[in-house]
Amino acid sequence: MVVAGEVSGDMHASRVIREIKNLSPDIDFFGMGSDSLRAEGVRILIDPMEVSTIGFFEAFKNLKTHLSNLKILKKAIDRENPNLIFLVDNSGFNMMMARAAYKKGVPVVNYFSPSAWVWGQWRAKWMARYKATIASVFPMEAKVYQEAGAAVVFVGHPLVDIVKIPQQSEDIYSELELDTEKKILALLPGSRRQEIDKLLPEMLKTAEKIQKIRKDYQFILPLAKGVDKNKISQMAANYNLIIKLVENKTYQVIKVADLIIAASGTVTLEAAIIGTPMVIIYKVGNLSYYLAKKLVKLDYIGLPNIITEQEIVPELVQGKANSDHLYTTVMSLLRKPYNLNTMRKELKYVKDKLGSSGAVRRTAELVLRKSGL
Repeated sequence: MVVAGEVSGDMHASRVIREIKNLSPDIDFFGMGSDSLRAEGVRILIDPMEVSTIGFFEAFKNLKTHLSNLKILKKAIDRENPNLIFLVDNSGFNMMMARAAYKKGVPVVNYFSPSAWVWGQWRAKWMARYKATIASVFPMEAKVYQEAGAAVVFVGHPLVDIVKIPQQSEDIYSELELDTEKKILALLPGSRRQEIDKLLPEMLKTAEKIQKIRKDYQFILPLAKGVDKNKISQMAANYNLIIKLVENKTYQVIKVADLIIAASGTVTLEAAIIGTPMVIIYKVGNLSYYLAKKLVKLDYIGLPNIITEQEIVPELVQGKANSDHLYTTVMSLLRKPYNLNTMRKELKYVKDKLGSSGAVRRTAELVLRKSGL
């Protein structure tokens, strides 16, 4: 059984499933996920994308659906009798799944585990108590789970293998029909509806201001998988801004961009691996933010900053995640190119901390080993 709950989790889970099938072709997969897992032949019992949210109170609104999904999967464990349950991301839900699996005597491998290094060691202790084996993708994650007594294997981060751009920059400029005489500022507002609604207007306002005074920059917005292009086009049309929307070219855009404005999340790690300077912004509901401030154990929200334990890239969170602060921050960087060069050097350190290539293969081998197949 495989259980993933968001676009990124669905994607990472599917890559491991593909590798498992290469190693052992006769295994049957079923569970919770979406398009990426379905494309790998997983029998999808639940597609949870409609209830993918950010924030405590936002998730609480869908509690009834989450509990119903949990009940369906518990019954599926009894009916299907899986050799192993592979839990990917979707922390709160998959913590419940780990407990259910333990009570039913089914081993668990947890990939992209609950962020105990963010929310506190109790999450690591929970997974240790229910005997989940942690396939760790971050060095700080491995440390926290080991200290909590969990079985941990540091597999490294799969993005080290995934983020590959074979094209040269000049070829990308040509393919995307970009102006070779201008630099590039890219907007990456995330894939969730809440992120787009809260962050994209602030990004577009900022771009509109910059375009008025910096004629040497062009603007581009790579659409995340599953994002409605028509909706983004309609939002962009509200601003006096020339911006190019592109699909299925996110890595190429990040590679040629001189600077990106990104929602906090996986894309900031992808940009770090590529080596592109960035400004991170993020905003959730006020109640969720207040509760997070009380519970979160970190000084930063951006993964590059968390990994290095210092603010190597600017973060604008909640009250500062607006066009005024964003404009000031971006213009400060554009006026001082040496700051961008310093950031590129520091991002290389982030990449080095993510481990060597082969994370997906190591995870697949771990799943097979623990399943006894």
